[in-house]
Amino acid sequence: MICLDFRNQELILSSVRVRFAPSPTGPFHIGGARSALFNWLFARRYGGTFIVRIEDTDMERSTKESEENILAALRWLGMDWDEGVEVGGPHGPYRQTERLGIYREYIEHLLQEGLAYRCYCTEEELAAERDALLKKGEMPRYLGRCRNLSPEEQSWLEAAGRQPVIRFRVPEGKVVNVNDLVRGDVSFECNGIGDFIILKSDGIPTYNFAVVVDDHLMSVSHVIRAEEHLPNTPRQILLYEALGWPSPEFAHVSLILGKDRSKMSKRHGATAVEQYQEKGYLPEALDNFLALLGWSPGGEEEILTIEALKQQFSLERVAKSPAVFDLDKLNWLNGHYIRQAPLGEITDLAIPYLEKAGYITTPLSQPKYEWVKMVVDAVREYLTCLSEITGHVAFFFADMIEVKENEAKEILSGEQVPAVLAALRNKVAGSGELTNSEAKLLLKEVGKETGFKGKQVFMPVRVALTGSTHGPELNQVMVILGKDKIYSRLDRALDMISR
Repeated sequence: MICLDFRNQELILSSVRVRFAPSPTGPFHIGGARSALFNWLFARRYGGTFIVRIEDTDMERSTKESEENILAALRWLGMDWDEGVEVGGPHGPYRQTERLGIYREYIEHLLQEGLAYRCYCTEEELAAERDALLKKGEMPRYLGRCRNLSPEEQSWLEAAGRQPVIRFRVPEGKVVNVNDLVRGDVSFECNGIGDFIILKSDGIPTYNFAVVVDDHLMSVSHVIRAEEHLPNTPRQILLYEALGWPSPEFAHVSLILGKDRSKMSKRHGATAVEQYQEKGYLPEALDNFLALLGWSPGGEEEILTIEALKQQFSLERVAKSPAVFDLDKLNWLNGHYIRQAPLGEITDLAIPYLEKAGYITTPLSQPKYEWVKMVVDAVREYLTCLSEITGHVAFFFADMIEVKENEAKEILSGEQVPAVLAALRNKVAGSGELTNSEAKLLLKEVGKETGFKGKQVFMPVRVALTGSTHGPELNQVMVILGKDKIYSRLDRALDMISR
């Protein structure tokens, strides 16, 4: 048996086996990604096994497209799995719809032992029972109408065309204690639970039953999941006990809330992982951000690589209180990773956005690719996500520059501007290939020749070349534009001024 006591000792394990078991009923939610990450980091920290299992028994809503979306997102985030769908393993199959015969075997065992029974109640009867309990101020639950049906009564109901479900017989007067590794000791009274369904009338097991069978047969040691699953835990522990199996350790991590402290929703930002990928967030940044949603490292450092996260992650530092999804913090982290990543990698990721905007067509020649790298390098310090790049680089690709900002127009109206722009145009025409140092030297010489300094030189040149009063370093802009574009833009600006 695996022993955990974070208050007194380090984790002592012979084998950590954790799983991520999503339902493929829609795009991969950011909350699901956080749960997957915590499981993956826990497995990697302790040299364990990370299993990916698909819970697709919601026949109406589950789709292959959703499953592929989830698996692709896990791969993008760098969460490789050791066992499960697509990679196989000794405990398969790893889709619940392929395990229906397995579940039936254990259903029959519970029926034979009198631990489960067939229930023939209709939806109308159950609804009336719920309403009656609510009117009395009691928690809605099944009161056991079919608990003690005789064989004759069952035969009569079946002859009447009623299709039974299978309910688990919850022990009366029992208290279920959950020693949660995050939330501490939590107790549930069985009298408030009621006999719950474990097999629907169509032969499909319910979540609470299938997850118990799967976790046991796959030797799952720790169940790390969202807090909203905590009410399911007593039901699952009762099933473990009824089947004579030991329970895994449970750890329920806090909910993710928006900055207004309400449950995370679309108004707080994108909720699907693929949306962040499409916007140009880096997987390293999203992993870093998700890890900090409800978990904290030992020190003050918040920028943590995947390797650092794997070395530091532990359940003892997972908080009980809800985690707040702060988009500003994610943007800050992503901007950091964009600036720190190899330039070639960021360029390759930025190219699809530039192509979609119509700035380039692929494939690029090597000289064109090197030029695009210079463009990306000039603006990446301003980016919080890569999709923003199109708003920062338009002037590099434009044939002509239009000055639209009032402040920029005012700068071009300065008395010194014609002399400054004309001097730079002449110097550019007589110069060789521009480098950063050469561009700086030309600007310095213009100042000496015209007698103007600082912003009186730099600002009109910037507006003439870019149409804006802000942007990348001016010498970088000049190198990227090249002599021909600089000359033509200065010429056009002088023409505008003279009108």
